[in-house]
Amino acid sequence: MKVLIKNGRVVDPASGRDETADLAIASGRIVGIGSAADFAADRTIDATGLVVAPGLVDLAARLREPGQEHEGMLESELAAAAAGGVTSLVCLPDTDPVLDEPGLVEMLKFRARKLSRCRLFPLGALTRRLEGGALTEMAELTEAGCVGFSQVDVPLTDTQVLLRALQYASTFGYTVWLRPQDAWLGKGIAASGAVATRLGLSGVPVAAETVALHTILELVRATKARVHLCRLSSAAGVELVRRAKAEGLPVTADVSINSLHLTDVDIGYFNPDMRLTPPLRQQADRDALRAALADGTIDALVSDHNPVAEDMKNLPFGEAEPGATGLELLLSLALRWGTDAGLPLAKTLARVTQAPVRVLGDAVGSLASSAGRLVEGGVADVCLFDAAAEWRVTPDQLASQGKHTPFAFAATGMALPGRVRATLVAGTVAYEAA
Repeated sequence: MKVLIKNGRVVDPASGRDETADLAIASGRIVGIGSAADFAADRTIDATGLVVAPGLVDLAARLREPGQEHEGMLESELAAAAAGGVTSLVCLPDTDPVLDEPGLVEMLKFRARKLSRCRLFPLGALTRRLEGGALTEMAELTEAGCVGFSQVDVPLTDTQVLLRALQYASTFGYTVWLRPQDAWLGKGIAASGAVATRLGLSGVPVAAETVALHTILELVRATKARVHLCRLSSAAGVELVRRAKAEGLPVTADVSINSLHLTDVDIGYFNPDMRLTPPLRQQADRDALRAALADGTIDALVSDHNPVAEDMKNLPFGEAEPGATGLELLLSLALRWGTDAGLPLAKTLARVTQAPVRVLGDAVGSLASSAGRLVEGGVADVCLFDAAAEWRVTPDQLASQGKHTPFAFAATGMALPGRVRATLVAGTVAYEAA
């Protein structure tokens, strides 16, 4: 099908393009950017007043299937991705059963392709059943479609296992995705500080992140393995990553929309929607994360999408399941951060388009050269959004099966900028606003 997107503001962070232009699409590829007067389209989309950007790339989403369909199903969560302008996402391996067998990975990718809502890039489990013992068959999982290997939120207590994992990954060019959190220091409920003390909540000190980071970075020095650090949460953690990058270590990092905008003060009177992993820290940490995302120390902004069932969230704060819905908020919260930081639109969008693709590297195969960007001959993954529109999040308007988010209007009163009007994946309309 031939699609013509007319009169939109085409913004491509990778090339620096920012101009009013037409986008011509045929056979799932962009065949022209500029004037398309002679292009015979089967469908024309008038994008006057809209931004035409590359589809968003999200490096962290739990889809809950297989095994936890009561909290999220592949169909509902990929629909949420499309509604949020996300055309490619990385899913985490802590499903039930865990993604530690090639057949499970192939099944998940097949189902995602059938739904045609979003490109799916699974992470494989680093150890069998995420138990921290035997390593998985990384080569077989990579062949099945895994783009890296992760323990998700399960810390590896045996550093010998982690060393062997990094040695193996380094040998074959795989990327290991690790969330830096010490197994023993990270057992609390809220970030250590005045708020946790006042509320009587057990604390997670910054050292839980920095101790783990020191260990990971020492092993990276020893093995030269490529490591992606997931969900940084502290100013001290940011500084360690900044030094590691200056040293030339092969590390990248991301931060969640939650840590970028919220602090421990937002817990209020035990609001379970603020029960998150990593826990919300102090304003100084949030400010450091914002600055690090702007200067490139932190490479990418992620939704950390983690749908939670009603009966698991509506509990006392300490008993509530950590997590929040985020796919449909990623664009708006990126724009909010960019506005607050005084950044041009292209630089803001780079953190959710071009930069995540760089993190993925060659793991995405032929897409590596054109995903997260708008280029002639490249894949036609496109997000059309109204940057001037504002909205307030209410649970009933979310496509995700998970309805809990700390950014719901009742919780924060925050007006969010930017509404997605249409999402195209390989030139096919995956979402269109009513």
